[in-house]
Amino acid sequence: MEIIKGGVTSAKGFRAAATAAGIKYQGRADMAMIVSKAPAVSAGTFTRNVVKAAPVKWDRQVVEKEQCAQAVVINAGIANAGTGAEGMEYCKKTAETVESVLGIPSGQVLVASTGVIGMQLPMEKLAGGIHAMAPTLSSSLESGHRAACAIMTTDTKPKEAAAIFEVGGKMVTVGGMCKGSGMIHPNMCTMLSFVTTDISISKELLQEALREDVEDTYNMVSVDGDTSTNDTVLLLANGMAGNAEICTKDGDYRKFVEALHYVNTTLARKMAADGEGATALFETKVIHADTKEHAKILAKSVICSSLSKAAIYGHDANWGRFLCALGYSGVVFDPEAIELFFQSKAGQIQIYKDGVSVGYSEEEATKILSEKEVTFLVDMKMGDEEAVAWGCDLTYDYVKINADYRS
Repeated sequence: MEIIKGGVTSAKGFRAAATAAGIKYQGRADMAMIVSKAPAVSAGTFTRNVVKAAPVKWDRQVVEKEQCAQAVVINAGIANAGTGAEGMEYCKKTAETVESVLGIPSGQVLVASTGVIGMQLPMEKLAGGIHAMAPTLSSSLESGHRAACAIMTTDTKPKEAAAIFEVGGKMVTVGGMCKGSGMIHPNMCTMLSFVTTDISISKELLQEALREDVEDTYNMVSVDGDTSTNDTVLLLANGMAGNAEICTKDGDYRKFVEALHYVNTTLARKMAADGEGATALFETKVIHADTKEHAKILAKSVICSSLSKAAIYGHDANWGRFLCALGYSGVVFDPEAIELFFQSKAGQIQIYKDGVSVGYSEEEATKILSEKEVTFLVDMKMGDEEAVAWGCDLTYDYVKINADYRS
C-alpha cells in the first residue's frame, strides 16, 4: 500500500463539485456532490442515536434495498433532523432533482446533511445548488478538496486521505473525506464520512469490511460524548479499477481492508484533532489487555473523561485523573499491576507503577504534554490485546463555540 495525496476523487471514475447555495452560511461553499461515472456498490453505517435525521433514514433504505448508488449530495448548515415527514420529502426531492439533472435514478442517490437540528431545508436553494454543481463536476484532486471544504461546519480544516495498492495486476485506489468537530461520540458525529474506491468487490464483503473497520476507527473517537443524530459513513465501490471481483476473504480482500483501515483511521484522527476548540490530539493506547473489548472500553473511558481532557489542555501530568477514568470504566483490573506513561514527539515518561507515582520530573512531563499530539499509554499486564482511542483536549473555546452555535 502506498499513501497518496487526495480524497474522494482519487479513485477512478469519481467526480466531485461544490457550491455556495446559501443554505445557512454566507460567503462560503456549503454544498457538495460526489458522482460515480458507473453505478457503485454501496455500503454504509449509521448513528445508533434513537433520534435519526431524515438523511440517515433515506440512506439506510438505499444501502439496504439497492445494489448500487451513483451520487451523494451533501449540505452543511442544516441537519435535516427533527423535521418529520417534510424532512423525508426533502430527501426524496433532492434525489429526484439529481435524477432530472444527471439522469441518475433517484433510488441510487444518497443524501447527507450536517448542522443545526430542527430547521427545515430551503429546498429551492438545495435544488439550485444541484443545478449549479452538475456542470462543474470534475475528477481533479482540487474538486475533491473543494468538496471536503464545503461540508465543514465548525471544522477548522478539511479532512482527506487516500491510498493505492495492487490487486491482480491492477492499481486500486481508496480515498475519502469527512467532516466532524463537535457532537462527536460515534456509535454508528455530527460526523459524516464518504469513502470511494474503484475496486470490484461484492456488496456483502464491502459492507462487512466497512462495518468491522468502523469499530476500530470512527467508533474509537470522542470529542464531547454526544452521539449525533446524523452520523453517517458511506462507502462506494464502482469497480473501474478493472480487477476480478473480490468475492472471498482472500489476500486481495485483506489488501483492500488494509487500505480502507488507513483511510478511515486517518480521517478519524483528523476529526479528533480538530475537535471544537481543541489545541491537541489526545490519544489513549491500551496494551496487554485481557480482551479486545476491555482494551477498547478502557481507552475510550480515558479520552471521554472531562478531567483528563482538561489536564491535557493544561499540560498537567495529573495522572490520578487518568487512573480514575480507567477505574470507573467497568473493566476489572489490579491497579497495582498496571503501568502508565505519557508519550509525544518530545519523548516518553513513566508516571505510575506498582500502585504509586514513580517520582517523575514534572518539567519533563509538561514538555511531553505540550506537543500537538499526546498519547497516554496504559500497560495492563493482563494479556495480548490492545486498542487505541482518539479525542482532544477540553478548552474554553469549546464552551464558547457551543454556547452560540445557532447564531
